[in-house]
Amino acid sequence: MAQCATEKGIDFCGECAEYPCAELKIFQAQMPHRIEIWQSQERIKEVGFEKWYMEMIEHYSCPECHTINSAYDMSCWKCGKTPSCNYVKLHKDKIAQHLAKINA
Repeated sequence: MAQCATEKGIDFCGECAEYPCAELKIFQAQMPHRIEIWQSQERIKEVGFEKWYMEMIEHYSCPECHTINSAYDMSCWKCGKTPSCNYVKLHKDKIAQHLAKINA
């Protein structure tokens, strides 16, 4: 997708006239950490990449120790707080289903 954006002279998919394309829809559906891709694209349009990025740091940070966690860390890897971040709090069921599949 980065190559596609470069070829079209855009910075992110949400700027594209073909958004959301079939490739992006397939990409989004494959992994739980991509659940919020549509909201993210809209938020980038609204506030710009830099502000959105700062919001994402907060979204993935532990509410207890402020460590940035993965979308797949059910508990904070540093302090053990559950859920590890707001993203996991919002999407824990889909993340757990995905982890169960890959660990089976």
